[in-house]
Amino acid sequence: MRRVTFSRNFTISLSRTCRCYCKYCAFATHQAHLRGPDEVKRLLDEASRKRAKELLVLTGEAPDEHPRVKAALAELGHDDFVDYVVWVCEQALERGMLPHTNIGVMSRDEMARLREVTASQGLMLESASERLMETVHAGSPTKHPSERLATLRLAGELKVPFTTGLLFGIGETPEERLEGLRAIAGLHSEYGHIQEVILQNFVPHPRYHGEDVGDIADRAADELWRTGLAPDGERADAAALPAWATPVSIGDMAELVSAARELMPGVGIQIPPNLADWWPQLVAAGATDLGGLSANGDHISPELPFPSPKQVRERLAQDGVALAERLCVYPQYLNDEWVAPAVLDTVTARYWSFIPRGERSRAARPDGPAEVAFVEEAIAKGREGEWLTPGETAALFAEQRPELIERIRTAADALRFELAGDDVSFVVNRNINFTNICTVGCAFCGFGQSRRSADAYEVDEGHFRAKVAEAVAFGAGELCMQGGIHPDYGLEDYGRWLRVAKEVAPDIHLHAYSPMEIAHMADASGRPLAEIFEYLVECGLGSTPGTAAEVLDDGVRERISPNKLPVARWVEIVEAAHAAGVPTTSTVMFGHIEEPWELAEHMRVIRELQERSLAAGGAAITEFVPLSFIPFQTLLGRTHGIAEISREENLKHTAVFRLALGRSVPNLQASWVKMGLDAATEALRWGVNDLGGTLMEESISRMAGSTHGDRLDPADLIGAAHAAGRRAVQRDTTYSRKLAVYEPGDTAPGAVTASAA
Repeated sequence: MRRVTFSRNFTISLSRTCRCYCKYCAFATHQAHLRGPDEVKRLLDEASRKRAKELLVLTGEAPDEHPRVKAALAELGHDDFVDYVVWVCEQALERGMLPHTNIGVMSRDEMARLREVTASQGLMLESASERLMETVHAGSPTKHPSERLATLRLAGELKVPFTTGLLFGIGETPEERLEGLRAIAGLHSEYGHIQEVILQNFVPHPRYHGEDVGDIADRAADELWRTGLAPDGERADAAALPAWATPVSIGDMAELVSAARELMPGVGIQIPPNLADWWPQLVAAGATDLGGLSANGDHISPELPFPSPKQVRERLAQDGVALAERLCVYPQYLNDEWVAPAVLDTVTARYWSFIPRGERSRAARPDGPAEVAFVEEAIAKGREGEWLTPGETAALFAEQRPELIERIRTAADALRFELAGDDVSFVVNRNINFTNICTVGCAFCGFGQSRRSADAYEVDEGHFRAKVAEAVAFGAGELCMQGGIHPDYGLEDYGRWLRVAKEVAPDIHLHAYSPMEIAHMADASGRPLAEIFEYLVECGLGSTPGTAAEVLDDGVRERISPNKLPVARWVEIVEAAHAAGVPTTSTVMFGHIEEPWELAEHMRVIRELQERSLAAGGAAITEFVPLSFIPFQTLLGRTHGIAEISREENLKHTAVFRLALGRSVPNLQASWVKMGLDAATEALRWGVNDLGGTLMEESISRMAGSTHGDRLDPADLIGAAHAAGRRAVQRDTTYSRKLAVYEPGDTAPGAVTASAA
């Protein structure tokens, strides 16, 4: 799924006093204007209450050239205006907000001073046309393209993550628009510092004589965010264009989006969503960002408020696009080369998850990767099935050196062959999620809904029976049943679903109910776990999925799902299942905010649990299933800057899971619905021996934004095994029987039967 980003920001127009006389600007004034320290603190406190991550500081050009502004700054103890901006940024950092400043053309010294307290900076190029200095930019010397480009160059030299952009419709020609893009692209190719380019269409504004643009913007934003209706139902862009303006069409803008992407691949392309209703079409054309959806409006166009993140998210969802937060500084710049220590400390303390995976840590910044010899010894131990220490497992998860990752892969593949041979197994099954009503509220989940949600559902018995019958007709030998934690469900409700399934399909294996659901049954009934499992087995339960595990570290669980059962309770329920003779699977959800040592703890818990169960001689874990986090339509993904884990990282983690399990759990499954069938096929070289099931329907990953489908035919899984040069085996749920074998070269499920195998 494609993502479009935005920044959750708050704007302070620190001074509107400006030395320029641009004809299109309604923000600037040539009177003295300066927000005092008390007002700044009040606004910053308001921004904190509104959970802003970015403070956008807007000002006119060189306001301290005005003698009254200069005198006011001196009275406050500031040598110049930049010194006051630095103070404001320091105040923002103290409150956990990241400053982004846009204060006009600057000297090297001014930009360097700001660099120490800003996460990023910005300056609109607006146009590369010198001709406009005689029209809309007359009397505005610092709007000369050479002055603006010199500031952009300074930003590159000083390694400042920078935002710039162009304003279209102010009298420029189509060729001059492209010249502006080429000028920005040229500087970026030299320094690599342009994080995003704003493509902004001009809209005419009324003048705001005697009014505060911040107050106008705040009122307009409040009205739109509360009601969904623009103030007074009017839009300023309906006004007549001035004589000097040039019309800008959606076609023009779409062409500029395409040109920007071609000239600056990897640079964010921002389209302000409040200046025209065409922004969804421009997202479709390739725009990647919607800017700062400021909680107190747009101070440049105050009568045109930004839509709220919720409004934008719902509109994008219609086009299958996800909305995700970013910081004002783009992730590739979140390191000490580009960001000053005081700012990076704030990011690490407050917004750690936005730092790209592999570079982030909530603890002190690491000295570097583990010693090669240490990693090699851990790989060798893992290959032999020996226990890895937490430090060794964490080092393998964190490893980034290609030659060592290849050794991890080779070791995992060898251990896979020792334990499971070259067969690639799969199961023909069907998922049924009988309700998505859930009271838990996990931040990583896009599936669960409140009872009042328009998307909430409960499958009725007739529909449920039809689904089971369809599974039988498809040839499924397993029914996997899970649902949300419904507040009205008791133990008998869960038993009833099992009995109904067995009435329709007496021979089908029922793989049902996560440990979270089992915990809910115990809480609702007051019965001990042993009795719960005895009852469920009587109703037809065959095995239990080891989901609801996420990461078996209570610190992680408290951050992503504080209402979910703790680690000790999860372990207790799985061990109770084993004691009752009910086999389970086991899972991990990775690729979100967890750290390598937290995954290492998860693997310790799983392996110790399995070894205890094996020693007891009862049922045990049949397979381990790594589930990579799908961020697109989840609260965790939207608000923590989490991108989908890369294919390469996914495969590396898969191999480490195999080594960390040792010989305790022989079967490692790749989830094609999470990683895609191509990646799952490649995972067969990274320690995987099982491709999971056909599913027939899959709601949990799909509702989180997975785009890999929700059903496969057996032929798809057989083909994947054959593509890897391996024999495909249809198995039962618990890996105890081979139901059919398909040698490489078999073209269809025509089936060497199990007896022949």
